[in-house]
Amino acid sequence: MHFGPAGYPEKSKDPQDAMNIVREMGLDALEMEFVRGARISEAKAKEIGTLAAKFNIRLSAHAPYFVSFNSETPETREKSIPWVTDTAKAAHHLGAYIVVIHAASYGKEPLKATDSVMNGLIRCKEVMDDENIKDVILGLETMGRPATWGTLKEIEKVMDNVTGVRPVLDVAHVHSRGNGALRTEKDMKDLTDEFFSLAGGRPHFHISCIEYSEKGEKKHLPLSAADPDMSLLANVLDDAKEDCTFICESPLLEQDALVFKHMFPRFK
Repeated sequence: MHFGPAGYPEKSKDPQDAMNIVREMGLDALEMEFVRGARISEAKAKEIGTLAAKFNIRLSAHAPYFVSFNSETPETREKSIPWVTDTAKAAHHLGAYIVVIHAASYGKEPLKATDSVMNGLIRCKEVMDDENIKDVILGLETMGRPATWGTLKEIEKVMDNVTGVRPVLDVAHVHSRGNGALRTEKDMKDLTDEFFSLAGGRPHFHISCIEYSEKGEKKHLPLSAADPDMSLLANVLDDAKEDCTFICESPLLEQDALVFKHMFPRFK
């Protein structure tokens, strides 16, 4: 199991300092946040990837937030292709194994959303194949609002039609979308069983707690909020054999990544 923050630790001065802090804390994963665009040179990405390999830190990457394959604006749908593929190219040079994507909202045509995501990702894969990017998974994140595309069942439909796609399980998003759905270890086990059946060899998680309403997600919260209680997830997964990566998106990024690791009985 691998644990780490979404982005560099707050007090880090540069990539090497960030890797040092992560390793010294006992963490071994980091998600590169390209949420406003993958503006990084090939040389810089390879330099960071070499550092991560030196420190034995597993890298992932997050695509821009403004990706929307079902946008009402044709320009946004069109731009979503390079927003994803530029991130995939950066991930390839970094040695990051997955790109996490917020794929779409339902908008005015919710019945078309899954097909729109599917068609957009087919085009992304064509670009990636043309550029010989074969080592990067396109990870579709479970989303936290009922108005936003991204349930495990919807992601599975896309996987049936597009190769190289896997789900990314944001546990807090599932909790908020279901208006507090994850209350017991059984709730967590049912969710992770469904997820593992789709996730392939390296299941990728986002973890945090969350503030929500009947409309779903409002904002991420520290793990101390215990909504959902992430120790339930740790207990369920303590004996898991899957090669999981847990990226912390709480406001206390690296601190809560370590808190979550120590919730596992095996790491106490």
